[in-house]
Amino acid sequence: MGPSGWWPAETKRDIIVGAILVQNTNWQNADQSLQNLKRTTKLDADALLALSHDELVDLIRPSGFYQNKAKALHSVFQWFNDQHWDYAQIWQTNRATLRQQLLKLPGVGNETADVFLVYIFDQPAFIADTYTRRLFQHLGYEHTDTYQHLQRQITLPQSFTFEMAQDFHGLIDEFGKQYLQRPGQFETSFLAGLL
Repeated sequence: MGPSGWWPAETKRDIIVGAILVQNTNWQNADQSLQNLKRTTKLDADALLALSHDELVDLIRPSGFYQNKAKALHSVFQWFNDQHWDYAQIWQTNRATLRQQLLKLPGVGNETADVFLVYIFDQPAFIADTYTRRLFQHLGYEHTDTYQHLQRQITLPQSFTFEMAQDFHGLIDEFGKQYLQRPGQFETSFLAGLL
């Protein structure tokens, strides 16, 4: 497993925004909205927070579910702004409760919280997204129907770093794009013969 560079981004703010915008849509649509926000606000927290709800909705319309995503972006940006965008300090201060705090923010579910842990706070976590659940189902795991069910079955080794978690997540998602989008695709993959 080598570096996949799977979530290339200029800044961690790009990742934060992208993780919200990509919910229930594809990356092309999310990226259109992300580019609109970057052109208008440069992802400056004060500039984004100064936008009215309607202005924010117009900018992120391509990503769908724009009412909820506008509320989520505002809440998440306000939360990070209140903590001065100091990711290391946020982790140090809130280590024991950070995931629970993130889950209380509108628009942040299990997957987004874990994406933040791995890509923003540089902590190892298992991201049991849709492609991961599909892959693990093909690999014989039971109870892959929900994020929490699969996540409870997986224990990462102590030596697993956040870089490994990023690569693991990225490689699974790239595999998923090629072999897990339609029924029968997995059987054409290099993993099918190993089972």
